[in-house]
Amino acid sequence: MLFDAKAIAKAERKHLAPYAVFSSETRGREFKEKRHALRTEFQRDRDRIIHSRAFRRLEYKTQVFLNGTGDHYRTRLTHTMEVAAISRTIARALRLNEDLTEAIALAHDL
Repeated sequence: MLFDAKAIAKAERKHLAPYAVFSSETRGREFKEKRHALRTEFQRDRDRIIHSRAFRRLEYKTQVFLNGTGDHYRTRLTHTMEVAAISRTIARALRLNEDLTEAIALAHDL
């Protein structure tokens, strides 16, 4: 059986907390677009962020300067990926929408 956007929305209703934001209740988009059969709006948002130039540029921005050289330098990209991983874990524990949470985390430094 195909786990499409409708099946995801149904699973969210069953498993997410009542205070979570459900994919089917998105406020919409600035520009009208057709719904995707397989992905929710929040999944599409996350993918747009990942494929954006602004996100890719995070690789070249230093997050924290540390003494020394080598692999001790951190970029905003590595920081953002860590924030996204932690945010998904927290969202899962609280039964929130993981896709929305990840999109927010990935965009927080843009």
